[in-house]
Amino acid sequence: MLGMSTYELIKLLILLLFLVAVGIGIFTVYKNVTRKLRSMSSQLFGTTDFVKGLKMAADVQAETPKSVSAMTRLMEPQIMRDFPEFSWEEFKHKAENMLTSALLAISANNPERLVDASDDIKKQVTNIIEDNRANNVGETYSDIEIHQTEIANYQKQNGKCVITIQSAVGYMYYKMQDGEVIAGDKKRKTQTKYNMELVYIQDVEDAKLDNAVGTTCPQCGAPVKVLGAKYCEYCGSGIVPLNIRVWSLHKFYEVDYN
Repeated sequence: MLGMSTYELIKLLILLLFLVAVGIGIFTVYKNVTRKLRSMSSQLFGTTDFVKGLKMAADVQAETPKSVSAMTRLMEPQIMRDFPEFSWEEFKHKAENMLTSALLAISANNPERLVDASDDIKKQVTNIIEDNRANNVGETYSDIEIHQTEIANYQKQNGKCVITIQSAVGYMYYKMQDGEVIAGDKKRKTQTKYNMELVYIQDVEDAKLDNAVGTTCPQCGAPVKVLGAKYCEYCGSGIVPLNIRVWSLHKFYEVDYN
């Protein structure tokens, strides 16, 4: 190289050697990382193509129902002791119908599509629809499939009884805003869980009392120990309970299974 001193040539040669060494090092690291990634992908997904493996895993997840908190065998006998006429199969059917119709109503922006829905559920769905309209958002639910429905919990709370019903649900779902998908997937199913609360009000005025029963026999004054009882277990007289004796689906919400 003309005009370059021996010192400058040595520096240039050292620089070139350094760059070659760095390049070889980077290539070696790349090869090692690639090899390890392929090995991990093969173990996890059964294929050395990591991207393909991730897609396969997502496809499997999209078709695998979520597990629910199945406490029916434990909770149903407790409920039956308190409410002998309670029919789990009847309310299970109503809860599933309500949930399916609620999602379809949101999708159609039409609360009139609700089935087996209380005023509380109608208000909840109407609020969701109105919020979506205000924010220029559209939610689409289709191919709804309820895989399993179970009792998840049963509580007696301050004048009311609450049965939490949980369903594993799969559907095609996506959410659009201003022409763009902001949630869900147009091509792949979503698997999730929903809770629904089935509520029995003991007494509207006594809803804040610690005593969930608050009823005595009008003839002998004995306490009523069984929720929903129609006759006094001491004197046999008919009982007019303080509660309204109506089970109602109060609300529904998606469970964050993560």
